[in-house]
Amino acid sequence: NLHYFDCLNAKGAETREKWHRNFISQWIAENPPCFGVGWEPYPLSLRITNWIKWALAGNALDETARHSLAVQVRFLARRLERHLLGNHLFSNAKALVFAGCYFDGDEATGWLRLGMQTLENEVLEQILEDGGHFERSTMYHALAYEDMLDLVNLMGAYPERLEPWKASLTSWPAIISKMGGWLDTMLHPDGEIAFFNDAAIGVSPSPSRLFAYAGRLGLPPVINDEKVVRLDQSGYIRAALGPAVLLIDAAPVGPDHLPAHAHADTLSFEFSLFNQRVVVNSGTSCYELGSVREWERSTSAHSTLEIDGKNSSEVWASFRVARRAYPLDVSVKYKRDAVVIEAAHDGYQRLLGRPVHRRRWVLDERSLEVSDFVEGRYSSAIARVHFHPDIKLKQDGGVVGAVKWRDHTIDWQADAKTVAIKPSYWSPEFGLQQDNVCLEITVSKGRANFSLRW
Repeated sequence: NLHYFDCLNAKGAETREKWHRNFISQWIAENPPCFGVGWEPYPLSLRITNWIKWALAGNALDETARHSLAVQVRFLARRLERHLLGNHLFSNAKALVFAGCYFDGDEATGWLRLGMQTLENEVLEQILEDGGHFERSTMYHALAYEDMLDLVNLMGAYPERLEPWKASLTSWPAIISKMGGWLDTMLHPDGEIAFFNDAAIGVSPSPSRLFAYAGRLGLPPVINDEKVVRLDQSGYIRAALGPAVLLIDAAPVGPDHLPAHAHADTLSFEFSLFNQRVVVNSGTSCYELGSVREWERSTSAHSTLEIDGKNSSEVWASFRVARRAYPLDVSVKYKRDAVVIEAAHDGYQRLLGRPVHRRRWVLDERSLEVSDFVEGRYSSAIARVHFHPDIKLKQDGGVVGAVKWRDHTIDWQADAKTVAIKPSYWSPEFGLQQDNVCLEITVSKGRANFSLRW
């Protein structure tokens, strides 16, 4: 992360110019060309873009820095991450476009051409019709949104350089506005992202800062203020009734060829009430291979149902997925003053009994009911509800209890044979784990039910 040089464009950067110049000089001296983590294509791409953004903000690079920057771009241009694709290749192309505009000469024109040709294809593939990023991660969507805003900003600074691609660029403002609308839909009332797939607060600029940036560029998000919003191409659903906001994952784990940031979280949900997160997924605290990464990607780390101790999608290593769940039979219906959302997935059909998990959410202004159904043979099934660390869970009589925080008390009930409160943790940021609790509901005779009433 230090190799990215995000600090150059962070809040208050204008007060640290001398420190930044020393940091750039130190990096050049201690990172000779072609060696080390800093010369891998992804950090290379982010650093190139950040150095140029800093320079365009009025911090002229000296000759040593400009020379190093040119060498870095030259190195990157021969190592685009076409084997990884996705957000990595997008960042590679963005860096080439920035460098192609910033520098003069035939070589720079070649960088610009390669970057724009790549972006023309990647924007069409990576940004779905509903405005979502195709990797289905709220965090990477926010980063892609910032990338697109930066590119439009660059268009204003170098209109003559980008004139050959004017036809393609004219479609980007509408795409960006849809991306902003998608991000707005996937926020909790606290103004931050929901945690589906790899997601953590603090990696991308905050949504409020991104919306302000979009506003300065004249690209406000297209807001959908309906009570129920279906992001059909992405697969997510938002329902907001009274003081309640429900966010549901009825999505593929990602594109089939690129599920690197997927979690086994199909049919998980997050829930806010009175502007407070109540039900959460466990988030992402690291990318390093090991038990923490394995658990945070697992089904058991999410507010969904686990069958026979297996993950709904076979996540492995740090960024791999084998057989994965696909959503089925997604529907949204209205019943009196309530919305009824149903979905299923086939992720457990690889098991001997070929079970299918079906889930139904019923939300009105005073209650949320979540019902799970398991079709087919299975040995055990557990539905988990992870609670935000601020929520204090009280259990009375085994299958009933209360949720308390501040001045609010919410009654909960589980129609199940056994219910247990287990310790867990929530990771709102990389490197941060906060203790919370998880309600484990044992499925009996193929069914379990959980409800909240306020």
